[in-house]
Amino acid sequence: MPVPGEVRRVVSLVPSLTEAVEATAPGLVVGATDWCTHPEGLAAERVRGTKNPDVERVLALAPDLVLANQEENRLPDLDALRAAGAAVYVTDIRDVDGGLVSLGRMLDACRLTEPAWLREARELWAAVRPASPRRRVVVPIWRRPWMAVGSDTFTGAVLDRLGFDNVLAGSAERYPRIDPAELPPHDLVVLPDEPYLFTADDGPEAFTAPSALVSGRLLTWYGPSLVEAARELPGALGAQART
Repeated sequence: MPVPGEVRRVVSLVPSLTEAVEATAPGLVVGATDWCTHPEGLAAERVRGTKNPDVERVLALAPDLVLANQEENRLPDLDALRAAGAAVYVTDIRDVDGGLVSLGRMLDACRLTEPAWLREARELWAAVRPASPRRRVVVPIWRRPWMAVGSDTFTGAVLDRLGFDNVLAGSAERYPRIDPAELPPHDLVVLPDEPYLFTADDGPEAFTAPSALVSGRLLTWYGPSLVEAARELPGALGAQART
């Protein structure tokens, strides 16, 4: 089903896209996942998670448009929505520059004009200069068992743009299991606060390299968070890499 000429009700199945739309047009999002935590105070009805949305509940909200992402959402769920007559718009975001373009197209599909946050994000990332010399990093995302960021991820693309090379980028898996004692040589361990909540007392002790505790949202979300990421990540990562 094609995107309608007028969009007044949006259901978003991706936290990043929820934030992007709601920050641009408050109240347009009428349905969102349980993981949609931004912006604060979002009043949209919850439709479960990205991998298990309640299709019937989504349809009951009578959305003009359902927003999804190629990686975050499952094709059977999107096919079920389409089969029921819903218009579904799917983004495919792999890196920062492509993400900024994709976000602009998605907002256009919502019949919205380009917001100030998107222009600012584009300008800030255009001005980012990679760290020199480049640094080698590991990005754990879970423990018990230990897992880390591997190949073909938005997180890896963000770090690459900032001058930090993921030493597991050549992994056959996107999120491989790891042994902290058997990692390739690296200069820095980047510990996000999601999906696992790493803290100063839970994570750094397992590694010999310096650690940087950062917001997982700045590494994995695309939307208004890209403004914060461009402003905060270079300093947060660079300061630890120099210690």
